[in-house]
Amino acid sequence: MHHHIRFWVVGGKYRDMNFTDLVPGTENVFGPFPTRRDAEETWRRISESHRSQCLTRFVITAEGAPARAQPLHA
Repeated sequence: MHHHIRFWVVGGKYRDMNFTDLVPGTENVFGPFPTRRDAEETWRRISESHRSQCLTRFVITAEGAPARAQPLHA
């Protein structure tokens, strides 16, 4: 079976350093991207622009990937 995988960059500002609860209204979603490389380029750009904000984090996640796939954390 062929899986079509799309990649997304998601994140925002979190309430604390546990990075479990996003502050409402700060959520951002970028994508979909056809390749992980495309998503990584956006992830790097977005992460760099928020570098001084320690409670802001973005990750790359895959849609349509096997359950064992893990996202890349910033």
